Amino acid sequence: MFIFFFSMLDIKDSMVKKRKHGESSEVDATVKKDEIATERPKRTLVGWKDGRIEQKETDFTTFRNKEKVLVTCSRRINYRYRHLMLNVVSLLPHCKKDNKVESKESKGATLNELVELKGCSSCLFFECRKHKDLYLWMVKCPSGPSVKFLVNAVHTMEELKLTGNHLKGSRPILTFSSNFDKSPHWKLLKEMFLQIFGTPKDHRKSKPYHDHVFVFSIVDDHIWFRNYQISVPHSEADKVDRGGLDKMTLVEVGPRFCLNPIKIFGGSFGGPTLYENPFYVSPNQIRALEKRQKAGKFAKKVKAKTRRKMHELSNPLEPDEFADMWKE
Repeated sequence: MFIFFFSMLDIKDSMVKKRKHGESSEVDATVKKDEIATERPKRTLVGWKDGRIEQKETDFTTFRNKEKVLVTCSRRINYRYRHLMLNVVSLLPHCKKDNKVESKESKGATLNELVELKGCSSCLFFECRKHKDLYLWMVKCPSGPSVKFLVNAVHTMEELKLTGNHLKGSRPILTFSSNFDKSPHWKLLKEMFLQIFGTPKDHRKSKPYHDHVFVFSIVDDHIWFRNYQISVPHSEADKVDRGGLDKMTLVEVGPRFCLNPIKIFGGSFGGPTLYENPFYVSPNQIRALEKRQKAGKFAKKVKAKTRRKMHELSNPLEPDEFADMWKE
């Protein structure tokens, strides 16, 4: 009887132990389920976002300006025009520089490839010919449009020695004269200037405030560019109130240049001609006219000499009776 009793107790203990082991495994499983880490949210350009916020933001898309400009020049460029290009680079914090490009017929394909490799959307190409003439290509890549300008009246920052000075990388205020709203081609040029010369908001190389102004004005069908610093007094006595523009002054910084539009093309560095300036005269024609005028002056001198000789032959002097007096 005692043996049977003890054997029954052992069976009960084993059943209890087995039951406890099963219960503990269930508890461990629930603990493990609780300890499993949640799925990591996806990384976006702005920051970390979970699924619900992403669904809310996918309902509307906000525009983000990612404009980048490639600035380069042709080979055999003049030192003065190279300094102008470097001044433009210092004014645009969202631009990228590249090596010089050969000025050939195939420069369009080369520049389009460079723009794509640099991750840019626009291009400013300074093309120098005969070490005298500077042409500026302002292009939206890769689909266009593109504008070709003749650059005149070039004055760099170092040459002018102006007193204005603004912080490098600050965002400019772009102002345009009222003439830009009169014709369709001026409206197109205005929009291209806004996209290329306007610094994108929250750009990593830009400063989050405005302290200078880009002025584009049309005079005699030419676009004149000026850069001014917004000078504000900082003393407590002359401190400017919010919105007060009476004490603000503009001080010119430079550079200065004049753009004469030649043609507007529908594509990138070419394509169908959308506009052609009827008043444009190439510098080669101007130099040829100057040579002709100089050649005309020489021809007038030759004609005057021949007329003088004919006059002397037709009107000879009378013989002088005292001419041979002292020969003896």
